[in-house]
Amino acid sequence: MKNKLRFSLVLKLNLKLFFRMLGLFLTLDLLLCLVSTAGLIVRAEQTVTATTKILNQTGLPIPYAENWLALTGCSVALQIGESKGFKLPASLQTYLSKQTASGVRSINLPDSKYLTVWERLEGVTYNVTLADNSRTYRISIHSQDTLQIFVGMFATLLILELLMLLRSFSSGARMIRKTLRPIEELAETAQNLSTSDVFTPEQLEVLAGKLDDINATRLDTRIPVGDTQNELKTLASAINGLLDRINESYRSQVRFVSDASHELRTPISVIQGYANLLDRWGKKDEKTLQESIDAIKDETANMKGLVEQLLFLARGDNNTMALQIEHFELSALAVEVLRETQMIDAGHDYDSQITPVFINADKSLIKQATRVLVDNAMKYTPLGKRISISVTDAQGFARLTVQDEGIGIAPGAVPKIFDRFYRADESRARATGGTGLGLAIAKWITERHGGHMEVLSRQDIGTRISIMLPSVPAA
Repeated sequence: MKNKLRFSLVLKLNLKLFFRMLGLFLTLDLLLCLVSTAGLIVRAEQTVTATTKILNQTGLPIPYAENWLALTGCSVALQIGESKGFKLPASLQTYLSKQTASGVRSINLPDSKYLTVWERLEGVTYNVTLADNSRTYRISIHSQDTLQIFVGMFATLLILELLMLLRSFSSGARMIRKTLRPIEELAETAQNLSTSDVFTPEQLEVLAGKLDDINATRLDTRIPVGDTQNELKTLASAINGLLDRINESYRSQVRFVSDASHELRTPISVIQGYANLLDRWGKKDEKTLQESIDAIKDETANMKGLVEQLLFLARGDNNTMALQIEHFELSALAVEVLRETQMIDAGHDYDSQITPVFINADKSLIKQATRVLVDNAMKYTPLGKRISISVTDAQGFARLTVQDEGIGIAPGAVPKIFDRFYRADESRARATGGTGLGLAIAKWITERHGGHMEVLSRQDIGTRISIMLPSVPAA
């Protein structure tokens, strides 16, 4: 991936940089040519104007003065025959001297197909033909020397530009590789973090250290976004978010294993204790024997339920649980759960408010989630108090609510009740036999179906928990 990234980005960026510099050089060269040409023309017009003033005062130069005049690159002669060339537009004549503005101008090049470009350049002559009463003068400005200097300068400049372009192609590649090195490291690390392999804590720490290029040995180390180049801030933030999720997932797994071990240790200790009791006195004492058998059966039943819940959550975390989606009436399911509950629990008053609502979901899982809410209401509601089940249609969602008149939940504990193995009151949970996994399972089932859960609770007043699922029209 690293070589691919370099090839795809470094080459493209280097080519773009090369052609951008080439375009800049060509633009500057063209601009310099235009400025140089304009300068030559302006200089020639100034020379013609000065020469015209002298002609008006002294006439044609004498023969020996003509030789000195040639040293300045200028020559003057009487025009014989008709003048050929072009006249400047009237809009431009206003910027020139009146004596030269209306003159006929021409550019003469040697006319021979055997001459090279350089030989033609040596013969360039700028002519201005002026009419002074009955006399017509031809003033020639020989620009070959100046043009040769310009051509030499341009050739030198082009060679330097070519060398700069060639050098920039290699130095630009090194600069781009150096600039993209953080992206390569982040991309490589992100790819490693996105694999499905199981990482040990040591591997995660090493990967975190690679991301920030600091001697870090903790998972909570992050890339300093504030010191990162603007182009890398988005990627750095994404990597930081990925590390946050990995860190939280790792801590959650450690906490989950610790809590599960603690939960399993208790029934195992109870079973071991009663097994020792049987070994000592239970063989002859029938009362001790029966008590031990009943306790062992209860603890094994609790442990079996805990293991089943753990397996359920493990399959959910691994996405190995396939949903059996079907179209059914949620209100009918709620009535079924209510009827079954009334058969096994005669100590509470039950009522219902049912509105026909249909959903597409796994019926058995939704029933399991509903049973979790009803079981919690039974456990934490004193005998003789009321438990209500309702199903309503709430703006595209089916709301299944279980409300009790139980002990309620402290405000600070409400956000944590869906955490695995969390108990708002350890002593009461132990007395009722809760494991702290029921609401976590109900939440997973609800979210797996695209829904969410809502909780409202007041201590010593009661708790209302709702499952919100997307509703569908009746078939």
